[in-house]
Amino acid sequence: MLPAVFILVALTIAIATALLAPRLLPRRVRMDVAPDRPRAFGSEMSWLAVKTDDAGRLAAVLGLDDLSVANWNSGIGAIYDLKLSDTFVFISPPVEGWTFVAGVSLPLPQRGGFVDKAAPLLTRVAREFRSVQYFATFPIIDFYAWAWFENGQPMRASAFGEAGPVWDAGRPTARERELGLSTLELRGIVNRQGDIGGALQLHPTESHVLGIAGGWGLNPMTIEALGGRHSTGWIARAPHAWRAERVRSAA
Repeated sequence: MLPAVFILVALTIAIATALLAPRLLPRRVRMDVAPDRPRAFGSEMSWLAVKTDDAGRLAAVLGLDDLSVANWNSGIGAIYDLKLSDTFVFISPPVEGWTFVAGVSLPLPQRGGFVDKAAPLLTRVAREFRSVQYFATFPIIDFYAWAWFENGQPMRASAFGEAGPVWDAGRPTARERELGLSTLELRGIVNRQGDIGGALQLHPTESHVLGIAGGWGLNPMTIEALGGRHSTGWIARAPHAWRAERVRSAA
């Protein structure tokens, strides 16, 4: 008979292997493929809204591969799941001519010590599609963003974090002004010449971002009310290139 200590070691290794093996395998998720109607999303999320019915072409331009068919319910569920949200994005079927790509793993606008991967991504997509919009709303970190390209040209880009503006390009649109997000110029002080310079931008909220989305195109939190036909989209792994990256200092 084998010594008891050998048996104990072998048993420990077997148990450890059984527990760790699933964690060592690539994360996989089973999606429901039964067509269903649009589901709301948008809170604590970032997304692209692109004027196209060709979701496959959009996925290719974004560099998304390994696509799996997913209906609205399972696709939206995956990008809100705490264990899956940082890995996958959902590519929706078209809704009134718009195709969404949604997920917390989409690049966020950056400045300072991090590489801004959001602007180059939007520029690339805008070269291929007539109208491209980007939105992000993360109340937990006080971060909000919106951008709009038309016919390949940047029309508006705005983003705010806890430290203040991250993006500010183009003039505020009519929808932003309607929501009270226009820039207020700071004028001179009485009995002093000149002005104190700069401008004051009211800090946005999630409701502002969703309101801008609705004014420019579709508010994803209200798309269930549109009805729409039963359909399916895709779930895809977010590219490694989208991950946050620090700016490398010059040698």
